[in-house]
Amino acid sequence: MARVLDGIDSFLDQLAAVDPLPVFFAVLAQLAKLSCTSMAWRNVLAAAYPQEEVRRKSILGAYLAGVGINALIPMRAGDAVRIYLAHRAIGRSTYTTVVSSTLVLSIFDVVAATTLLTWAIVTQDALPPIGRLPDLPSFDFAWLLDHPLATELVLAGVLVAVVLLGIWIHGHVVDFWDRVRQAFAVLRNPPGYLRKVAFWQAGDWTLRLIVIWFLFDAFDIPQSIENVLLAQVAASVATLLPLTPAGIGTEQAFLLYAFRGTVPSSQLLAFSVGLKIMTVATNVVAGFTAIGLTFRTLRFRQAIEPAQATQTAERAESAETAEGPET
Repeated sequence: MARVLDGIDSFLDQLAAVDPLPVFFAVLAQLAKLSCTSMAWRNVLAAAYPQEEVRRKSILGAYLAGVGINALIPMRAGDAVRIYLAHRAIGRSTYTTVVSSTLVLSIFDVVAATTLLTWAIVTQDALPPIGRLPDLPSFDFAWLLDHPLATELVLAGVLVAVVLLGIWIHGHVVDFWDRVRQAFAVLRNPPGYLRKVAFWQAGDWTLRLIVIWFLFDAFDIPQSIENVLLAQVAASVATLLPLTPAGIGTEQAFLLYAFRGTVPSSQLLAFSVGLKIMTVATNVVAGFTAIGLTFRTLRFRQAIEPAQATQTAERAESAETAEGPET
């Protein structure tokens, strides 16, 4: 926490020297990045539900709403909102298939992140050894790493919970695996996957690097492909287990390690805080704008109650229609 506060102080000290034009371009790149990811997700859902109309605007709104809430609340709370809104937007969709569709997107993300991490470890020595993780300033998981027994108990608890959840789902969700396979329908056509999903995700990752490039310019940090990639590696590591909103703390620690001895720590911390402020502010504004346009209110709980009632009535009506008239 002290390191984050130091970063805020450094950011405020350098605020007057920040060039606003690169920041403006970074905001535009961030918005374009969100649009690319939502388009990739929409195409995955469209392949899963070829008989349904999957509107680009509805999926964009669902994705932005989830991103906006995730920017404020840790542990991926916005993902539940994103899934709910996407399910609401697609007729005859199931939560199992909509949730599984996000796994399709993770294929490209895992490959891209693994490639970057491998490059950083093998050629740049940009990540610290595991034994040094608890010593990094503001490292979010230091307590767990300092207490291996507690870590093992936590991991065992998570594993048991996952197994129990799987057993419950298998017993309560009809045709569970069929619904999961439905989400992966786009992979059955590799050229279509590359054109409709991987292409947009490549745009997402390219725009992430462009955001960092512009903010390096704004905070007067040397711009190079290598430096941009190192900053992205730090950001990727911070999102592996988001115990804090937007990974605050972890990213700063890895960023300082990756750039040790090459860029002043105060400058790096100012950049890191500036990047977080820009990203979080853009995501929150875009997300809550999407919620407001979708529900005509920013009170999410108040908005979903009538929608849930409508869905319940529609399902009851569909069930009666399927049963047919009584004889």
